[in-house]
Amino acid sequence: MIDGLTLRNAIISGSNSILNAKHSVDELNIFPVPDGDTGTNMSMTMSAGAKALAALDENKTVGEVASAAASALLRGARGNSGVILSLLFRGISQGLKEKENANGSDIAEALTLGVEAAYKAVMKPTEGTILTVARVAAESARAVALRDNSAVRVWNTICEAAEEALATTPDLLPVLKKAGVVDAGGQGLCLIFRGMQSVFRDGVIVPLGEESANAAEDKEMDNFKSIIGQFDEVINFTYCTEFIVGRQNENDPSELRAYLETIGDCVVVVDDEEIIKVHVHTDNPGFALTKAIEYGQFLTVKVENMREQNKNAKAAAAPANSLEYCEPTEDRIGFVAVAAGSGLTELFKELGCDYVVSGGQTMNPSTDDILAAVQATNAQTVFVMPNNKNIIMAAEQVVPIADRRVVVLPTRTVPQGICAMLAYDPDIDVDENAEEMFRASQNVSTGSITYAARNSEYGGKRITEGDILALDNGKLVFTDRDPIKAAVHLTRLWLKKIPQWSPLFTAIR
Repeated sequence: MIDGLTLRNAIISGSNSILNAKHSVDELNIFPVPDGDTGTNMSMTMSAGAKALAALDENKTVGEVASAAASALLRGARGNSGVILSLLFRGISQGLKEKENANGSDIAEALTLGVEAAYKAVMKPTEGTILTVARVAAESARAVALRDNSAVRVWNTICEAAEEALATTPDLLPVLKKAGVVDAGGQGLCLIFRGMQSVFRDGVIVPLGEESANAAEDKEMDNFKSIIGQFDEVINFTYCTEFIVGRQNENDPSELRAYLETIGDCVVVVDDEEIIKVHVHTDNPGFALTKAIEYGQFLTVKVENMREQNKNAKAAAAPANSLEYCEPTEDRIGFVAVAAGSGLTELFKELGCDYVVSGGQTMNPSTDDILAAVQATNAQTVFVMPNNKNIIMAAEQVVPIADRRVVVLPTRTVPQGICAMLAYDPDIDVDENAEEMFRASQNVSTGSITYAARNSEYGGKRITEGDILALDNGKLVFTDRDPIKAAVHLTRLWLKKIPQWSPLFTAIR
């Protein structure tokens, strides 16, 4: 059996383990312009949990420790990998709820619930990722628990099975095999599991390396890497539809999720005892809302248009959680944006933003950072512009936990966020503004000139480290060796898209 103090120390040890190795996990990337931040995001997410547990009373039960960790991880989740990690621990907390101690079977079942929660949050789970690693570990744990109910024995199996599953990820995802790497998220999870094993088996908390300790104290985390993130996927449906339903019956949310998958993609359905939170991309938002009303009354509804995005340059982040809480002012609309550097910060403030959370590509602010800015805004409704694909999911976690209405505009670039702000009209209501602001952001195209951080191959193009890459709305269009020539070439490609009768064409020419 393990008690609350042992679980507390194990999670802290797991946090230290991933933090010590975050740079090596960052390097596990398959794209020529990787974001290189999976290890960083997972380590900072775990650090949020470790910090909360370090301040927790040592006499807490297993259930209480798991609950505190899950809450802290959700608030501190950074990037998609961090959010998935937080969902794993949320499921674990549900499995250990109200338990004073936990045996092997308890642990196996709790991890299984975590895996189910993570899979449920992803519309089309991709095998060969962190999900596969967690699932195989849970399946092996349940099998061993039938023969040996020792918590230590079960956890040993979890670690071994996770690493075996990690080794198979290149066979499941050809793109990993071509790049000669294993899945970064899966590698990070194995490190966390091994760190926890050190406490369960040997009673020893993995020490924080000197370099990692310094980095943990440095909010900029060494400014991460000055490289642009991986390319976005094609958006297949028009409307980003999000809502929260207050549960009023026992209808199964999984049936709602199954229905939404027939009318759209990017489906995320997360539920607890009180609410069902839904995100779906669809051409028929009315169908989604009609189905959802079968489960209870709407608490919030948001329907917005979507478009692809390109990445921002690297950012130097500053903590937002030092902001002071402000009581919301009724009928006032507030704005929070994410941007890098003093110049963009001033620009967004001049456009009317109350707060600008410092961050961007490879420097993703946490859910707690964004929440702090929202809670410091004296408005009953706050628009949030993440301005980066990998920040949208963290921003959306603010919606159910803020004490005021939060409308997340899924802006994916800084230019999109600027256009959204320019489109705000104080004479129309919130829902109309949400639609108009995102419609304005759709009219933005962004070009970027960056460089390849490693040798690779993408879209049939062989990429050499140091190549200049031209990106059109996040998509690689050609490579060059001269950044100025690449910029000119990319601009000419854009000119070809502008109708010759357009005044813009004449002005630019």
